[in-house]
Amino acid sequence: MILLELNGIRKSFGATRALAGVDFQVRPGEVHALVGENGAGKSTLMNILSGMLKPDEGTMRLLGREYHPAGPLEARRQGIAHIHQELSNCPHLSVAENILLGIEPSRYGWLDWAALNRRALEILRDFHHPAIAPERRLQDLPIAARQIVEICRALAQNASLILMDEPTSSLQREDVERLFACIRRLRDSGIAIIYISHFLEEVREIADRFTVLRDGASVMSGSLQGATDAQIITAMVGRPVETLFPARRSSRTPERVLEVRRLSAPPAVREATFELYRGEVLGVAGLIGSGRTRMLRSLLGLLPANAGEIIIGKELLPAGARRAKIDALMARGIGYLSEDRKGEGLALELSVADNTTITNLASCSRWGWLNRRSQIEQTETWIQKLRIKVRSAESPVANLSGGNQQKVAIARLLHQGARIVLMDEPTRGVDIGSKAHIYEAIAEMAAAGNSVLLVSSYLPELFGICDRIAVMVRGVLSPARPVGEWTAETLMHTAIGAAAPAPGEREFLQ
Repeated sequence: MILLELNGIRKSFGATRALAGVDFQVRPGEVHALVGENGAGKSTLMNILSGMLKPDEGTMRLLGREYHPAGPLEARRQGIAHIHQELSNCPHLSVAENILLGIEPSRYGWLDWAALNRRALEILRDFHHPAIAPERRLQDLPIAARQIVEICRALAQNASLILMDEPTSSLQREDVERLFACIRRLRDSGIAIIYISHFLEEVREIADRFTVLRDGASVMSGSLQGATDAQIITAMVGRPVETLFPARRSSRTPERVLEVRRLSAPPAVREATFELYRGEVLGVAGLIGSGRTRMLRSLLGLLPANAGEIIIGKELLPAGARRAKIDALMARGIGYLSEDRKGEGLALELSVADNTTITNLASCSRWGWLNRRSQIEQTETWIQKLRIKVRSAESPVANLSGGNQQKVAIARLLHQGARIVLMDEPTRGVDIGSKAHIYEAIAEMAAAGNSVLLVSSYLPELFGICDRIAVMVRGVLSPARPVGEWTAETLMHTAIGAAAPAPGEREFLQ
C-alpha cells in the first residue's frame, strides 16, 4: 500500500529551477530518509507537501486520491504535518497550548483549561520526557523537549505523515536517542515519517528506505540495506568521493600565535587554558552545554569574562568584562565564525558580495568610496574557489541554501585575511559535498600558516582535520593532546567525566 506518491514534481522560482522532476513514494509505517546536498531541493519538496508552495508540474496522490492542498492548514487536515529545522512553536504559550494550537477545547465559548491540559497529558504520556508538563511555558524547556512538543502537536492533528527536517541538528546524544525512540513508536503505530538529515550514520540507524535528490531531481531510491555509503554519497554529489577529508600533513610550527591562561566566565566557563600554534588546527570537543561556545564568545568579548589572560603573539590582553572588542581583535588578525549563521554570521538581506567583503571593505574601496566592480570580481574569486552555488555575486544571501550560506560566511573569513580563525560548528546543517569543500578550505588555511581553533560536535570532523584536540568538561578545558593519542572512546569518557570506557558503550556525538 502506498501512502504518498509523487510523479514528475517540478518547481521554479523565476529562472531558478528548484525541482526538476521528483518521483517519490512513501508507505504507511515507514521512516523514509530524504538526502541530498544543500540546494538539492529537499526543503522545496517539503514545502510543497505541507501546502506552503504549489508545484508547477507533476501529480501528488495521498492514499490513492489526488492531493492538492490549498495551504498548510488543509495539509494538516489531510494528515500531513511539517516539523521544520527551525521550530515553529510559540515560546510564550504553555506546552498544552502549543500542542492543541488551533484545536483548543472550549466550553460555552470559553477555553476549557482542564480539558486542554488533560488532552495534552494524554498525548504526552507516551514520550516520558522529564522536562515536559502541560502547564510549563515552552520557552522554559530545552530544545529537545520543544521538539517533542512539536511532534505531539502533529499527533494531536491526527497526522498520518510527519515531515522532519534535520530534527537532531541541535541535540546531544541522549536527546537523539529519546527522539529516535519516539520515531520508532510512531512508525510502529503506522505513522509514516519523511526524515531529512546530513548524517548518513544517523539515517542508517533510524530509516527503512531512502531517496536521493540531486539538482532538483530524484536520482536514487531503495532500501538502505541494499546501498553502501559510497553509493549514496556518489549519487548525492554526482561524482565518487574517495574521502571526505583532504590529505594533509601537519603544518604546525613552534611559533605560538595565541595563548589563553585561566579564562573564566562563570557559570559556563570555569577555567580554560590552551595554546594555539602557527599552522595548527586545534579542535575542541565536548557535550552540548559544556561551555565550548561560551569560551569562544568570552575570548572575543561577546560575553563578559571575570578572569584570565589572552596573549596574541607577545601582546597581553587581560580578559575583563567585554574587554576584548571584536574590532580590536580583528585588527590583530582574529576572525570568528558563529554557530548561528543566520542570527549572527550573515546579513541575510545583503548580497553575497556585501557579506563576503564586509569585514575588509578596504580591499575594494578607494578614498572612502566602494568600487562595486572590484567588490564583485573579488567575490567571484571566492565563489569559484569554495564552489558556492549562486546565480551571481549580487544575489541576496537569504536566497541561498544553508550549506552555501555557510560557505559565504567562510569566504568572509578568507577575504578578511584572518590569521587566527575561531570556528564554532562550521559544518552544522551542511551536506556532505559542502563539508568536503569546507574541510579543504580549513586545510588550506593551515597550510598557508594561519591557525584555526575549531569547536565541533562531530567526532569524524575532529579526527579528520585537527592536529590536536582538547575537551571541554563542565566548563573546564582539558589539556590538548595530539589527535593520534585520542580514540572515540577516550574522548567520550573525558567529555562525560568517566574514568574508563564501559564495554559496548556508544559514542555520544553524531
